[in-house]
Amino acid sequence: MANKALATRQKLSFRVEPSQARPRNPVAVAARQRAAGPHRKNASAVRQSEKQALKKTLDGSSR
Repeated sequence: MANKALATRQKLSFRVEPSQARPRNPVAVAARQRAAGPHRKNASAVRQSEKQALKKTLDGSSR
């Protein structure tokens, strides 16, 4: 048991300092805290979906 002394010896430990009080990049913090949501459809996408819905109703009513 040559390593018995190593087990009882105090082990080296590193101290971890708490993070800084001031953020590194205040713009990034502000961007993260904002509420994000889905994007709006552009005008052509809205027009296209309305056109498809109109075609669907016209085809359904004639049958």
